[in-house]
Amino acid sequence: MADQVTNYQCPNCGGPLHFDSETQKLKCDYCDSLFTPQEVETFYASANEQALNAESDQWEIESGQWTAEEAAHLKAYNCPSCGARIITDDHTGATSCPYCGNNQIDPAQFDGSYRPDYVLPFQLDKDSAVSRLKKFYQGKPLLPRAFTENNHIEEIKGVYVPFWLYNAKLDADMTYHATRTMSHREGDYQVSTTSHYQVARRGLVSFTRVPADASSKMPDEFMDAVEPFDYSKMVPFQMSYLAGYLADRYDVDVKEDQERANERMRHTVISAMSSTVTGYSSVVPERQHIRIVSGYADYAFLPVWVLSTRWNGKPYLFVMNGQSGKMIGDLPVDNGKFFLYLILIALVIFAVLFLLFGGLF
Repeated sequence: MADQVTNYQCPNCGGPLHFDSETQKLKCDYCDSLFTPQEVETFYASANEQALNAESDQWEIESGQWTAEEAAHLKAYNCPSCGARIITDDHTGATSCPYCGNNQIDPAQFDGSYRPDYVLPFQLDKDSAVSRLKKFYQGKPLLPRAFTENNHIEEIKGVYVPFWLYNAKLDADMTYHATRTMSHREGDYQVSTTSHYQVARRGLVSFTRVPADASSKMPDEFMDAVEPFDYSKMVPFQMSYLAGYLADRYDVDVKEDQERANERMRHTVISAMSSTVTGYSSVVPERQHIRIVSGYADYAFLPVWVLSTRWNGKPYLFVMNGQSGKMIGDLPVDNGKFFLYLILIALVIFAVLFLLFGGLF
């Protein structure tokens, strides 16, 4: 990778720029000037091109006390603003200098096969993430009170997570064994007649932008849980949207992620086909033949707020959709409250049983 990065600074005063989710423009931290991503891209076009075309052997890998395996996944470069030496992993494309706070973007990380097709800009800011987390705590009766009152968030990061968005057509050919039972009386007898049917369904189902996160760092279950994203808000990728946020290029390639997307599409097809088989007493699938007719994937950056905290020595991670505000995360459990609830539930069940069957004893 080239030892050059783009540092988006305000054309008016030289202050650091960040993408503002409220205005959907880049905002200066010092003079509050606003610029569209297109204006900033035009202003910094030569700097981006220089970083992309720099020789690959100009990058240095800091090993120091790192092991050879660790050093193989580290990159080091100098901050264009203050000259500080910054170390990141080999998938980080956007970060900030810990010394001067200026936002750094490495265009070379997104060159060629690593450049996203689309980016979905952040719609919610850091304050919204903190506020939504507090709401997430509410209505959780087993959550320790001290956790909500005294616990402080250790880290909040706005991250553009790499995603593969799969588009495909699936051909489905399915058969079911169905029955329909009719009953009538004949004298003193209740007669039931069961008819058996073979039901066939076939169709072509199209899917657009089925997501699968392409980062091994982000828990898949969290990424699935914060869906959906509104893809109508996506725009063609421009690096200036990354200013003020972290961004990682993918480390799970399109073929590795494909099976996850295929499985989601297969489940959807099976559910859709099964929902059309109605009017029967019972329905049992016999044959399910589903094949992908055609497909391709887009590469996109989707916005996520990552919040982390620690309670009683244990880390807790929360993830929020940076567009919709949907929150997911793990929470601690107050064991005292948990056992109290078990006792109360047992007492309620005992009381109900006593009222129902007490007269029998």
